[in-house]
Amino acid sequence: MTRQLHFNLFLMPRGHHEGAWRHPDSTRRALTDLELYVEAARIAEAAKFDAVFLADTLVAPNNGGLVASGAMEPITLLSALAARTDRIGLIGTASTTYSLPYTHARQFASLDHLSGGRAGWNIVTSWAPQAGLNYGLEQDVGHGDRYAIAEEFVEAVDALWRSFPSEAIHDNRETGQYLDPSLIQPANYNGKHYRTQGPLNVPSSPQGRPVYIQAGQSDSGRGFAARWAEAIFTAHLGKETAQSFYSDVKRRAVGYGRRPEDIVVLPGISAAIGSTTHEAQQIWEELDALTSPQIGLARLSARFGGHDFSGIPLDRVLTRGDFPDPTQVEASKSRATGYVDLALKEGLTLRGLLQKLAGARGHFTATGTPEQIADIIEDWFRTGAADGFNVMPPIVNKQLEVFATEVVPILRKRNLFRTEYEGRTLRSHFGLKPVEPKLPLADTA
Repeated sequence: MTRQLHFNLFLMPRGHHEGAWRHPDSTRRALTDLELYVEAARIAEAAKFDAVFLADTLVAPNNGGLVASGAMEPITLLSALAARTDRIGLIGTASTTYSLPYTHARQFASLDHLSGGRAGWNIVTSWAPQAGLNYGLEQDVGHGDRYAIAEEFVEAVDALWRSFPSEAIHDNRETGQYLDPSLIQPANYNGKHYRTQGPLNVPSSPQGRPVYIQAGQSDSGRGFAARWAEAIFTAHLGKETAQSFYSDVKRRAVGYGRRPEDIVVLPGISAAIGSTTHEAQQIWEELDALTSPQIGLARLSARFGGHDFSGIPLDRVLTRGDFPDPTQVEASKSRATGYVDLALKEGLTLRGLLQKLAGARGHFTATGTPEQIADIIEDWFRTGAADGFNVMPPIVNKQLEVFATEVVPILRKRNLFRTEYEGRTLRSHFGLKPVEPKLPLADTA
């Protein structure tokens, strides 16, 4: 079969642009209204997207009340979506820094059963000062330590998911035997940070276990992804860095005894789509006019670990000295580095940088007609930058509908995207092989 694209809907309730919540084309449903999420998921499912993806935050809004905020817990929300959708995958974010493996393994295994094998776990190593305080941690966990903790967390969860195979369930009323206990084995995981005996009390799910998704871009993040990830959500402002990341992480995966095709790489794309290029550009202009520099400064500060940018004139061209060293940032080193490189390369003022980031927070933004957007997607796909995309509509549901009904059909005509689902599980949508019986070891040669 010819290689084809993969699309996830990265769902932000009103849209990915900071000003989307105020735009007349965005949904007016409350962020806590289930129907908001059902409507968007069904649009994506009708277009045969691979999955709908929910990000997560573990802190209360801290933006002066000037942007739509407040997020429901992903597993609960995805469980509700499982009952209102049929085939689309359901990917939720959960932190390895602020959770426990046994609880986490039960929740995601349950979601996979409820959805008939459509669950995926976006593995994140969260960092935010307030998040640590919310979970009783007096000291923040450093970048390197977060990945050491994450390695153990995933190892423990993986062991738990393998501890109770579905084959152990006989459910034989005639013989009176429900389980074969000999097939159920304790996980007996003992690490520096986590210990869990197991076995899990939920049997293995329809696709063996939920699909592993990861989004780190630092050196530690890439190594982690090469070992564990089956899909990678990644952020790039241009095709060149996307190509570099794509080839690097696939090469690293081979070092773990994996095939390059065992990982699906999905950069984010936030596209403003109009009947003409001018009409599409107007969408960005309308959204930018609805944003506040105060919100942009708060977001930029958070990306640089709390650095204060408020003393910089908004309309002065930025210099390297205006930024702290991005390699010393404990939040997201790769994203911070990308922001600095973007500002210096394009000679942006602080106001210009904030507007650039308001649209997609460091992901690729595109502007054009459906044909032009399809051309960009095909180019990235054919030139080793992506296996597909995390679709990030700037306005929900309006721009999502345009992408689904006008861009996707063009890609189908080019034989680049499915016309129907071929399987029922997220694993089958991504074209991933069955779960291995044991974890591959790294090639240390």
